[in-house]
Amino acid sequence: MINPFRPYRARLRRLVGRSMPDFHAGAVERWEEAPGSVLRFHPSLALPGQVERIKASVFASLPATIEALTRDGEAAEAPTMAWRFRDVDLVDGVLYHGAAELHLNRRKRKFGLALRPRQAIRGALYETWATNRWFGSWLMDALVASQLAQTTGMAMTTAPAPRPGSHAARYEELAGVHPGRIAGDVHFDEMVLFDDLGNNLSKGLRQRALRLQLLAGRDPAPVPGVFLLRGTGGDLRLLQNETELAERLAAERGFLVMDPLKATADELIEACGAARAIVGVEGSHLAHGIMVAPPGAAIVPIQPPERVAATLKQLADRLEQRFALLVAEGGDSLFTLDWRDLAATLDLFD
Repeated sequence: MINPFRPYRARLRRLVGRSMPDFHAGAVERWEEAPGSVLRFHPSLALPGQVERIKASVFASLPATIEALTRDGEAAEAPTMAWRFRDVDLVDGVLYHGAAELHLNRRKRKFGLALRPRQAIRGALYETWATNRWFGSWLMDALVASQLAQTTGMAMTTAPAPRPGSHAARYEELAGVHPGRIAGDVHFDEMVLFDDLGNNLSKGLRQRALRLQLLAGRDPAPVPGVFLLRGTGGDLRLLQNETELAERLAAERGFLVMDPLKATADELIEACGAARAIVGVEGSHLAHGIMVAPPGAAIVPIQPPERVAATLKQLADRLEQRFALLVAEGGDSLFTLDWRDLAATLDLFD
């Protein structure tokens, strides 16, 4: 049953300035689920001066982000790891084991304390803080990691059941993901965690298999490209001339323009499944297109100069697509992009 003092112990350690122990060091067993790989990477296609426009990055340091976007040659990718634990408490979105803690969700209660004991369970979790925070991370990482958890026969998640008819609900249905749902505080007699962040060969194979699952039974029509609108949805990253760029792509290059907030998952899959290019402001909504676009497709995220990220390139690399580095001008939430830069970047793929 839940030990109500574990959250106190973790907080006391921080208050007195003691370092937090490594959560994974407390596992009773660890193993390599899939080996690391040395993979061949191609640099992003870019116009001169794009790297110089980058002012700041997210999810990784600026040097690491630029390296991931521009690397040319072989690079080692980490293995997929698994850990087995015993006697773990999940309290208000945080896992506690001994004096260590691992956050999966934002705390909802002020003190994060266990309210009442629950029946002990066994489970294999395939989520992370990032996949619970951002839809794009869930779509590009949790869905492929769920395949690992399902092989244990005890796949579980703290994420609530998605709303019927939502994108997430449809993707779970198409991918055959049916996890147990954890509601509230629980105690794990046994728990398995996975680290599936490495962009290794195994993850690439699972990603490509998922693409085939999403496209099964469909015959999407080839199109020059799809522009996925972001607008003001999600965290504010507003391309101030987004409408102008979308309209020119449609009129001059035959692109489809779609608003993911107004389209079903099936409509997005059908539109993007044979698209030669996926374009839009960098963000979760682009994962709809990248997940199903064919090998060789041009992936062109429009990066805010103060919020450049390389995560979508990792997904494109797994799916053998080509990637562009295209940086707008402005800040992290309000920015613009010259049409000539967009058009010239797309021409790099011809």
